[in-house]
Amino acid sequence: MIFRMSEHTTSLLNEFGTSLRAMRRARNFSQEELGQITGLDRTYISGLERGMRNPTLKVIALLAACMGTTASQLLDGITIKNDKDY
Repeated sequence: MIFRMSEHTTSLLNEFGTSLRAMRRARNFSQEELGQITGLDRTYISGLERGMRNPTLKVIALLAACMGTTASQLLDGITIKNDKDY
């Protein structure tokens, strides 16, 4: 099976953004504070949370580590519903 990027990727990015926002808020970080800790710009974090940016694996690992968790916990619950998600 070949997976291709499509408009359905948006749902996957939105799920990631929702997870990131929930984890950030649970740790009482503002976007600005998380940006300072990670070295990422606040507007980039905002874009991730809104599903507008597609993070690399390196960024996912960095965000997780700076929030005291693992990448797998940050991605927990994010699922590929079908091949149209790609």
